[in-house]
Amino acid sequence: METSRLEELLAEYTELEGRLADPDVHADQARARKLGKRHAELTPIVRTARELENARSDLATARELADEDPGLASEADQLEQRIPELEDRLAELLAPRDQRDGSDVVLEIKSGEGGEESALFAGDLLRMYLRFAERQGWHAEILGATESDLGGYKDVIATVKSKGEPGLEGVWSKLKFEGGVHRVQRVPVTESQGRVHTSAAGVLVYPEPEEVEVEVDEKDLRIDVYRSSGPGGQSVNTTDSAVRITHLPSGVVVACQNEKSQLQNKLRAIQVLRARLQAMAEEEAEREVAETRRSQVRTVDRSERVRTYNFPENRISDHRINFKAYNLDHVLEGELDSVLGALREADRNERMQAGV
Repeated sequence: METSRLEELLAEYTELEGRLADPDVHADQARARKLGKRHAELTPIVRTARELENARSDLATARELADEDPGLASEADQLEQRIPELEDRLAELLAPRDQRDGSDVVLEIKSGEGGEESALFAGDLLRMYLRFAERQGWHAEILGATESDLGGYKDVIATVKSKGEPGLEGVWSKLKFEGGVHRVQRVPVTESQGRVHTSAAGVLVYPEPEEVEVEVDEKDLRIDVYRSSGPGGQSVNTTDSAVRITHLPSGVVVACQNEKSQLQNKLRAIQVLRARLQAMAEEEAEREVAETRRSQVRTVDRSERVRTYNFPENRISDHRINFKAYNLDHVLEGELDSVLGALREADRNERMQAGV
């Protein structure tokens, strides 16, 4: 177990509790939300660590007094069984993880090859995810859709949000593996000869962009002062009240000379600088989301599949981890836990090996 990392997280948790108890923090709602989210993420780790510490202390006491009280010997046996379980749970919580796991998601489903049958399958996938979200206690909302002639979807976009406090296990942690081409094998309703056809639909899922908070470090600023000038460059006052601020890491330059004092111009310039850096950070976040989106489905081609839904055999296969189960009817009703659990376990093992 990473003792030093655990100590760092416990210290961070204590600091967060202090900051969240400060009324001044809540004057900035965006800042308070960010701190609250981090506090919620650390809570399961802190709770488990404290539970483990108490269990170890109780075990030591029970062993000490077992000779005097036979009942404590039984309690010691129970604690000896419980401590490894708590250690495993804490190790799981401390394992390297995706920093976006607590995020809500945007979900898109697009029909591909297969015409009306593909659109009907896209509708089946949407229903599957909506049922899964309902089982999880999440809130799903369809933002827009283009329906096909037979009641399927050519494309549909929805948001899926957690109703509770943000934490380590959010919507993204469970649905992030769904991006890719999903292939279906069944007899279409449009098939008169009863032949099995193969068609596909594309699923795209990405974290919903959050508000980006920009902090400006004074050490990153070069501040120049000069005299304000009017039309034609004539000086309009005799003091160096105008301010030019250069943000060295980004190269952004902001100048302000309209206020009466140097301090006022500096405060105004920093305010404008923050707004520009905020916009740049949000654009970067949007680019990362777009890149995630593009990487999931290049073309909705049947050959580029991540999962196959075989109706004649009632089989679901995930080709990335060689997962196979014969409960397709239940999966389509939103019972995705087995396949998503297998994907998350494979991802966790890969992260542990890579140390990321």
